[in-house]
Amino acid sequence: MNPAATSRAPLTQVPLSAAELPPVDLTSPPWPGEEVESAGIRLHVRRTPGTGPVTALYVHGLGGSATNWTDLAGQLAGHAPGIAVDLPGFGRSAPPEGFDYTLEAHADALAAWLRGLDLGPVHLLGNSMGGAITMVLAARHPDLLRTLTLISPAVPDLRPSVNRMSDPRLALAFLPLVGPPVRRQLARLTPRERAMQLLDLCFADPSQVSAERVAEAEREYADRAALAWANPALARSTMGLIRAWLAPPSRSMWTLAPRIGTPALVVWGTEDRLMTVRKAPRTARLLPRARLLVLPRVGHVAQMERPATVARAVLGLWEAAAADRW
Repeated sequence: MNPAATSRAPLTQVPLSAAELPPVDLTSPPWPGEEVESAGIRLHVRRTPGTGPVTALYVHGLGGSATNWTDLAGQLAGHAPGIAVDLPGFGRSAPPEGFDYTLEAHADALAAWLRGLDLGPVHLLGNSMGGAITMVLAARHPDLLRTLTLISPAVPDLRPSVNRMSDPRLALAFLPLVGPPVRRQLARLTPRERAMQLLDLCFADPSQVSAERVAEAEREYADRAALAWANPALARSTMGLIRAWLAPPSRSMWTLAPRIGTPALVVWGTEDRLMTVRKAPRTARLLPRARLLVLPRVGHVAQMERPATVARAVLGLWEAAAADRW
């Protein structure tokens, strides 16, 4: 069965905004960054200047950073000020001492930080692991959300993982005996090689990634190599995500979804190799107020691959939610 076919009915129900949007510029630099401390939690963020009564908060995925939202935030800037965060242990956000890298720890830290800013309910957007984190946040702290947008959220997906890794050797890296030499091999990869591996995995058509975005990804890998906490944060967040997928039914993310009453948009690419699009209909169906948009020829990071289309869908959500029509 064509996985997109199972999504045809929800797809037709997604209103696309007719609002004017700026041209997409895939060469624009990341938005300015700064450290913001709130409720005793310090996060590095990138702010998008914008107008509108509700702030948009963007949450990246596993191994990502705030720069994953440069293009979508630019599209939405005319309709909401934006804040893209580096989660604890990612990007330029150093993790607090003893931080627990479970989905709940990420969600509660982000909620406490957000509550301390006293912005009121926000438009919350999450991609991949960031989507899973925002689902937990929405269920545990519903008063902090006005809307929820999930782009290929990391819901439980227990297919064999080797084909979903940027480098198949990662599956061996932490095994006894074979692990140490494999880790030494991986350590010899250049930042550009690491960046290209990730882009090849996440994009349906990596050849469409601009030279500027490739250079940004390369710089981020080079920067992370100098941070002692970066690799442990990545490894522990990965384990936290896998443990969430293996949780018993009473604590599964599938039982979490029906508790999220926020107006929600689920966006998925048909060519997503990390999170199969076959999870899309179930995800949207379990969220009480969700609609589904499935995009052909798109991979795991629709906000980077099709920023204008995703922006129109997100604005459709915001407009309908404001008018109580979602």
